[in-house]
Amino acid sequence: MEQTLKVCVFGSTGYTGIELLRILRNHPYVKLTSLISQSYKGKRARDVLPFLDLDLSFEEEPKEDFDIAFLCLPHEASLEMVPKLLNQGKRVIDLSGAYRIKNPKVYPDFYGFEHTHLQELQMAVYGLTELFRDDMSSAKLVANPGCYPTATLLGLYPVLKEGIHIKKIFVEGISGVSGAGRKTNQKFHFPEMTENAFAYSVEKHRHTPEIEDVIKRVSGKDIYVRFTPKVVPMSRGMICTIVFECEKIDLFDVFMETYRKEPFIKVVKEPPMTKYLVGTNNCLLYPYYDERLGAAVIISVIDNLGKGASAQAVQNMNVMFHIEEKTALEDTPVFP
Repeated sequence: MEQTLKVCVFGSTGYTGIELLRILRNHPYVKLTSLISQSYKGKRARDVLPFLDLDLSFEEEPKEDFDIAFLCLPHEASLEMVPKLLNQGKRVIDLSGAYRIKNPKVYPDFYGFEHTHLQELQMAVYGLTELFRDDMSSAKLVANPGCYPTATLLGLYPVLKEGIHIKKIFVEGISGVSGAGRKTNQKFHFPEMTENAFAYSVEKHRHTPEIEDVIKRVSGKDIYVRFTPKVVPMSRGMICTIVFECEKIDLFDVFMETYRKEPFIKVVKEPPMTKYLVGTNNCLLYPYYDERLGAAVIISVIDNLGKGASAQAVQNMNVMFHIEEKTALEDTPVFP
């Protein structure tokens, strides 16, 4: 790979946008040409984000040509932006949920809007690299997965691939506060968030149909997921506990065989901590079979801004443009 990719980041001052810039500024085959931000338009990036030291200004619209766009935008904004960029011949990685679920009937109920771009929806490749790598190299549009679905589906994939019979899946997800975005919100205000933890969207969460949609694509079966997300007072990091009844199986061997060639997936023999991978594209998986209950218990840990968003988006870009997949993504976490 000798070409230089010209990259434009839309929504570049939210947490996922900032994390993208942190990774891309050290990518040997990337040139950042445009940083789009409505909130900071006209301001220099090094003044707003001095820790990145980027010699660019935030713009309202791209002023330079580019090869690929990363969309770190609200769902409705990405919904309308994607067709415009594709019509301009650009390749797109969308970090919103606007193009993740193939069934358009889901969007009014879980996202609050009618999906009006069905052709683009059907052409989108779901960007969970380890599952859909073969579809990605020719993709024009990649729908980057949500953070909870990434952790959950990586934990489920080895079992789904084996065709093991599963009726229902129970998932408890815990995330750091950055998963709620950078805009201020009363319940995430420091005096209320610190020394606190709470569940949210218990009755209906938009990641549930996303998880179920991919499960059906992989297994060919309709399997219901009971998903309960919680937020705890840490900046970043995510841990999902996945439980389902199934026949006895040597889970560790199945997981090791499934992921033995995957550079970012580590199967471990002790329950992992979120501190083990903050700032990385890694996923740590701990599979355990509870013989007393006849149930599988899988612990999946990621960085919600890394493998759950921006680092995975860069991994997808590398695959799309036939760049060595690990390029710019081999950071070790800062510990503790």
